[in-house]
Amino acid sequence: MAANGSFNLDRNQKIVLSLCKHLSLDPKILSDDVKENDIKSLYLNILKSSGAPLNDNDEVMKWIKFAGCFPLDSNSCSGVLSGLNDDLAQKSVLLGNGLKPSEADVIVFAVLHPLLIGLPNAEKEKLPHVLRWVDYIQNKEDFGELFEKILLEKAKFEPQGATNTVKVEVDSDAKKTSQSTKIADKSQSTKSADKPEAAMNPKKRDAGKKATQDKEATQEKKKSSETEAVEKDKDISVSLLNIQVGLIHKAWKHPSADSLLVEEIDVGDAKPRQVVSGLAKFCNPDDLKNRRVVLITNVKPGKLRDVMSEGLVLCASNEDHTIVEPLLPPEGAKIGECISFSGIDGKPEDVLNPKKKQLEKITPHLFTDDKGVATFKGIPFMTCGGPCTSSIPKASIK
Repeated sequence: MAANGSFNLDRNQKIVLSLCKHLSLDPKILSDDVKENDIKSLYLNILKSSGAPLNDNDEVMKWIKFAGCFPLDSNSCSGVLSGLNDDLAQKSVLLGNGLKPSEADVIVFAVLHPLLIGLPNAEKEKLPHVLRWVDYIQNKEDFGELFEKILLEKAKFEPQGATNTVKVEVDSDAKKTSQSTKIADKSQSTKSADKPEAAMNPKKRDAGKKATQDKEATQEKKKSSETEAVEKDKDISVSLLNIQVGLIHKAWKHPSADSLLVEEIDVGDAKPRQVVSGLAKFCNPDDLKNRRVVLITNVKPGKLRDVMSEGLVLCASNEDHTIVEPLLPPEGAKIGECISFSGIDGKPEDVLNPKKKQLEKITPHLFTDDKGVATFKGIPFMTCGGPCTSSIPKASIK
């Protein structure tokens, strides 16, 4: 605990100094706020001291939550950074208008910077968009005295407008060159046509036509493959699932199946959900009472051995399936809260379509890391209170 407290204090000092520079404040007047572990409270106190209007909209709070819950172990950290890299692929800053960094950018930068400094070069090379963003924030905010420079050789930031201008100029020149070449070719063809021995050979003409058709067919096939790949990625995105934090009010044995239990689970709706789970061999019904769980709530409702089930409790299992337990949300998680995955956005399906086998495509990518943190492709299951976990490391999740 002492080490973690030291980390929080050091982290908060960096956040205070960074935000004060961003807002042109004297950090000395906020010395007491450094002891505040909650980044949200720290941020709101600094804004209050600056006289700036309080900005507590959902997007700002989303990134403050991201900074506060950022994992410290290398495996989970790698997955989250990969998600952030994807998120930054199409934009210059996390929030804000155009190219101006927001307070959210400054806070996330202050938290990530020391972790990025310690990453091996091989790992840094996998994060070009994150490194470009870090370099841009550091230069834009003039953080040279506060943070060590992360040297970037390839990931150099260029304003989007400037990039487009260069591209337009290059495209224009290329177009002119192409047009000139076509005119020259046409002129040469006309001259050649005047000579009887240069008349077009039918065999050559047919061969050229076939080559053009083959090229067009290849391009069409490549385009089709790319479209199929995009559609496939959509099919396996965890954003299709509505995963929520639930609380089991009571559990009992299934009346006609020895391997099944029936649970009544509160997910924040007016009425609890009834869920049937294959946990009878692994859990005592009494032990599940008042236990927090993680469940998918947009599976198609249906009967399992004549008992209606309206969800799917996600459980971790060891390799030989001798130990199975429901995933455990942290104490700070709210009942009914939707699980989030850093860098992955998208609206869940209203109801999953069993014919598309969406769940079957996603679950192979669900597993716990070596610390027992539940992940999708290495990106943690996050709540407002932290990641969901299991006592079983390197487990499959279904």
